[in-house]
Amino acid sequence: MSWDIVHLDLKQAPAVLDAGDSPVYVVYWWGDLPLGACAYAPEELPLRRDRLLARAARFLAEQVAARDPGFGGPPLARYDGKALLQPPLAAVRDVGVTSAVLSQLERPVYPDADALSVIVCTRDRPEQLRICLNALSVLKAPPGEVLVVDNSSERTAASVCLDFPRVRYVREPRPGLSRARNCGVAASTRPLVAFTDDDVEVHARWSGEIVRAFEESDVESVTGLVIPATLDSEAQRVFQMDMGGFGASCLPTRFGQVFFEETRHRGTQVWHIGAGANMAFRRALFERIGGFDERLGAGAAGCSEDSEIWYRILATGGGCLYEPRAVVFHHHREDWSGLKRQMRAYMRGHVAALVAQHDRYRHGGNRHRILVQLPRYFMRAGLDVVRNGKPYRGRVLAEEIRGWLGGVLFLLNPRWRSRRAVPTIAPPAEQGS
Repeated sequence: MSWDIVHLDLKQAPAVLDAGDSPVYVVYWWGDLPLGACAYAPEELPLRRDRLLARAARFLAEQVAARDPGFGGPPLARYDGKALLQPPLAAVRDVGVTSAVLSQLERPVYPDADALSVIVCTRDRPEQLRICLNALSVLKAPPGEVLVVDNSSERTAASVCLDFPRVRYVREPRPGLSRARNCGVAASTRPLVAFTDDDVEVHARWSGEIVRAFEESDVESVTGLVIPATLDSEAQRVFQMDMGGFGASCLPTRFGQVFFEETRHRGTQVWHIGAGANMAFRRALFERIGGFDERLGAGAAGCSEDSEIWYRILATGGGCLYEPRAVVFHHHREDWSGLKRQMRAYMRGHVAALVAQHDRYRHGGNRHRILVQLPRYFMRAGLDVVRNGKPYRGRVLAEEIRGWLGGVLFLLNPRWRSRRAVPTIAPPAEQGS
């Protein structure tokens, strides 16, 4: 059964929410400020306005606790990556969660994103790329440049880019997402660099919110919220509801040295910082620590080139900010074969990144996660499949275990481990030279 996705603005909530016989995934907003999401079965509907607002009350209080300067600003991350809210929500409600307060938190549109280079890495998906570029072309704060890095063998993106005069086409013939990302960074000319994927549609305020986040903090990376574009198939719903999707928190969260030092002995959960489909960096970071590890990512080990570079940021004293005001909409894999390939690649790449992190910094928590935590996770997930009758979860779990086994082979491969795979990134060439 297909799920409807309803985007519900609490500024003008309907008298009744009803989706007929369909379950719904409701994303709550205050204007352009995302608040949270809930899934509702058909038997829970219809919902009257007063019940909708009552269910959203916690989301509203959390936003005030996380964003109001009077409560300390963006919270730090807990060990599991979740925001550690300092004031009790009861104290926030006592102060008052009013329309005026929420409208202040929404903030006006940030008008200037000229300092931002947007990079879209693509491979043989011209139709999806066109949809992605259409969304980028109507941003309220146009970026300084948009680069499409074509990683295909047939130059399939070139003809699409001709229809977008502001887009710069860049060719990277060597296969691998990390190589394509590094190619894009090397070709960029702005002090900030943002990545999104060709199966993504960005929110109209996306670029402005990324630049604002960098302007208001000293972090080296900013990530944002990834909302599912559709939940039409069972595979999409399993990925979002059971596997967690790309995260769903709507609370800004700071990841810094406290988070890193408290967790590195057992494997720092850097994957909670964000998703590669919605991430940005100061370009100078790459000049300082190098580019993406080209042993990782799609077309190589599988994925986790994004989380590995966040690990490097934290390990070298930097910080990251998850800012869910920067929103994108992701088209999840529609069929089971695509989802199973994705989860196998995710786990294989995850283990490969843990190996790379261990080799670079000798933090024992990375090996502990490979050899202890992940087998425990597989056992718990397997018991859940048996006890609660979740055959669809079993299909995905089998692929995750296969991916883990493939990743462990990297641990046993000294040649792979000794490869120099993090390229040096030079400062941008002077424009006009």
